[in-house]
Amino acid sequence: MGKVTLLGVDIAKNFFQLHGVDDKGNPMLTKKLTRSKFVETIAQMELCTIVMEACGGANHWYRVFSQMGHKVKLISPQFVKPFVKTNKNDRNDAEAICEAASRPSMRFVSPKTVEQEDMQAVHRVRSRLVEERTALVNQIRGLLAEYGVIVPQGITKIRKLLPEILEDAENELSVIGRELFSDLKDELIEIDEKISRYDVKMKTIFNSNEDCQKISAIEGIGIITATAVVAAVGDPKVFKNGRHFAAFLGLVPRQSSSGGKERLLGISKRGNTYLRTLLIHGGRTVVRHVGSKKDNRSIWIKELSKRRGANRAAVAVANKNARIIWALLAKNEAYKVA
Repeated sequence: MGKVTLLGVDIAKNFFQLHGVDDKGNPMLTKKLTRSKFVETIAQMELCTIVMEACGGANHWYRVFSQMGHKVKLISPQFVKPFVKTNKNDRNDAEAICEAASRPSMRFVSPKTVEQEDMQAVHRVRSRLVEERTALVNQIRGLLAEYGVIVPQGITKIRKLLPEILEDAENELSVIGRELFSDLKDELIEIDEKISRYDVKMKTIFNSNEDCQKISAIEGIGIITATAVVAAVGDPKVFKNGRHFAAFLGLVPRQSSSGGKERLLGISKRGNTYLRTLLIHGGRTVVRHVGSKKDNRSIWIKELSKRRGANRAAVAVANKNARIIWALLAKNEAYKVA
């Protein structure tokens, strides 16, 4: 009787579905376990390849099972979905994971270290706070408009004008209204302070990580983008080349080609939206400040901006920066200005 060589695991919070096959793909194990029995069962199994979808908690289980001696792989859920038979359930999902992982051309997701998890957590919390601040500022502007007080767009304008509005006795604000906007002002100050604290955390992480400092030498890559890239990439050698990494971030054109006719569309916008946004914002900054620089990169940017416009040039810079980032991390090289 054969043994389990490939084990697909559909992970969740409290229940875990296992589907194991032998080296010929024959089903050998189908079992549903509670969280308390999950680790114990895996520890008692002979060493094999364990495959899980790259979802919440997957990196934790990757580290746990790797320490046991198993070979662990993470696979993107989008690559598993086509192999789900009939209706979706835990059992079919685990079987589909095995089926997808057995394909010779399948691509797997690079796992994250605890340090990278820390970076990613800091980014996610800071991003949520920034969104809350934006929503708060928009609410303040909208409520003030009901009293006939119009404030220009921008957080800086609100910070500057809100105290003056509260002190202005000539506007329509009532006592209750002034108390409300005073509370909102205090809330804005509190969120600003929280964001500043996370900025300090991010800078501390940046200063202690060589990879972050290495890629920050690229124009358009600052502390926030550098730490976000290192947190998201995992092992850069998972990607075949820089273009593969740029495609992972959704910075390459979509294709609609058929019958030998190639048709390129806008960027695919696949992958990590947050990281892609940071890279494009960085590219936009580079385009804006290219000025009268005479180096090859700046000349290319200026010519592209004239020919295709500033927005497309910003995306092109983001694409090029992504490829440079991959080269620096995968080949362990220092950035050299052309």
